[in-house]
Amino acid sequence: MNSVSSSNFRQTCRLKDPSTSFRMGICVVFMISHMKGVMDLSILQQTTKDVKTLEQELHQLQFQMYRMQENMKDISKKAKIIGIDQAKEDEWMIVSAIESTDTCKIMLSDCEKAFRGQSDFSLIAEYPEEGKIHIADIKGPPDNGYGSICMKHLKEMAREQNIPVITGDLVKRDWNHVDRLIHFYEKHHFDVQINWKEQSGEIYWVDS
Repeated sequence: MNSVSSSNFRQTCRLKDPSTSFRMGICVVFMISHMKGVMDLSILQQTTKDVKTLEQELHQLQFQMYRMQENMKDISKKAKIIGIDQAKEDEWMIVSAIESTDTCKIMLSDCEKAFRGQSDFSLIAEYPEEGKIHIADIKGPPDNGYGSICMKHLKEMAREQNIPVITGDLVKRDWNHVDRLIHFYEKHHFDVQINWKEQSGEIYWVDS
């Protein structure tokens, strides 16, 4: 991942590609990346795809950018926009949050459809005591990378508030997908303790 400078942006927008859509799409990617401060240069290396495929992908990207702009206006009326992030399958997500003195909710909304008041994925956490965040619930479809985006932003929020510990529980209703949850939390550097007999467990993360 490399920093994006304005000169790099201008140079890329002037790429002498026969497809105007391709050039416009690259510019859009640069603009998004510039907002995030980083860029994945792999898009410039995908030369094996034919022009029609690239144009279709870039048309979809441009549509997502339009929808992102419109959705951010609506979401910002109810929550704080804390970022944009990319899930699996090149899907752009708007990341927003609602915080109170004892809870926080991190939400993801996709850019494929208009925002109708409901997020596509959410992580709900509580502040049970000073210096600790407790994950109360995670709601949404699995295996899309949404949980990883929420976890990244939860850790960022914890660090901003000087909270070094994140905890959570595994309960009986989780047991039909407990292996997936163990993999998920261990991937994000949580210590996972399981009581297989009681079908319960605890997760624990300490900022290093």
